[in-house]
Amino acid sequence: MERIIIIRYCEIHLKGKNRSFFENLLEKNVRTALEGVDCEEVKAQSRYLVKNFAEEDHELIIGKLKKVSGIHSMSLGFRVNTDFGEIGECAVKIMRGKRGTFKVETNRADKKYPRTSVEISRDLGGIILENVSGLKVDVISPEHVCYVDVREDGNTYLYCDNVKGIGGMPVGSSGHGTVMISGGIDSPVAAFMMAKRGMRLSAVHFHSFPYTGEAAKRKVEDLSKIISEYSCGIDLYVVSFTEIQEAIHEKCPEEMMITLMRRFMFRIAERISVRIGSQAIITGESLGQVASQTIESITTSNAVVSMPVLRPLIGFDKLEIIEISKKIGTYDTYILPYEDCCTVFLPRYPLIKPKTDRVIEEESKLDVDALIARALENVEVIRF
Repeated sequence: MERIIIIRYCEIHLKGKNRSFFENLLEKNVRTALEGVDCEEVKAQSRYLVKNFAEEDHELIIGKLKKVSGIHSMSLGFRVNTDFGEIGECAVKIMRGKRGTFKVETNRADKKYPRTSVEISRDLGGIILENVSGLKVDVISPEHVCYVDVREDGNTYLYCDNVKGIGGMPVGSSGHGTVMISGGIDSPVAAFMMAKRGMRLSAVHFHSFPYTGEAAKRKVEDLSKIISEYSCGIDLYVVSFTEIQEAIHEKCPEEMMITLMRRFMFRIAERISVRIGSQAIITGESLGQVASQTIESITTSNAVVSMPVLRPLIGFDKLEIIEISKKIGTYDTYILPYEDCCTVFLPRYPLIKPKTDRVIEEESKLDVDALIARALENVEVIRF
């Protein structure tokens, strides 16, 4: 009887002849997540097993696995030989100490095994009733379920509880994206959503020292570090944005401040993306949430780049974004009272529906290429 953690995937099952690519990538990401933990990870017939770990480490391991994209669920359980005596002994061990109602649910992948799934469940239920007091059978809505998974390789896995993973696809299976990250609530959630879909991430942050201080920068670093746990690491590119903001403030109408800032940000994000081999820009924009997120503002920003811009939160409302932020652990950092560059020179009445031709006219007052070139001269790179 061997103590194990069973890892299952879901969407990868749909990948047909390419399935092995996704399986191998998920296996690599599991190993990356568990670096530094004394355990062994193995692949076993569309399952992954973690074994040879200290009992007191199982919560730490499951906590790390809950942040690995591509994992559907996991369970702390046991591996035994496919021998009914061993299976029965293990089932009793799993259910001992539990009270209330239960049932046994069996998956028999090994069709050569002499008992059917129904017979295994029935016979194990009888053994449990004989050896564990305080339990009675309820096959409709039991309080406890003893799961039995009879595999084709001579191994049987038993467990009682399922822990839900984040699902999605393994990071690295869907290309490389650059998220424009701030100290707000939206962009870290957008980064998480794209990591969940298998995208490897880098991040760009625009820092406006001395208008925004080191505490604001550390806030973004802390948010990036949290996201790195879901994305198998992340490189954060910190760009000095002060000169650009001062130039816009000095030469352009106040109400265009945000629109022009966003256009500069997109250009810089695209240039960094090209430099590092990233294939898309990711933002935390939600349609209509603020002045810079109307369809007109989005169109005006998009016009300055040719790279795809992904907006995974475009149809989300604020409460949905807050819920995900709390779930992934970025909310408590987001609420720290440090502002980012978007609050510098904030206009009283920003344009809600900017006209592209007028924006271009005002932007012509600026030496766009020179401002961008200077901003890119001293980009700081922080790796998590």
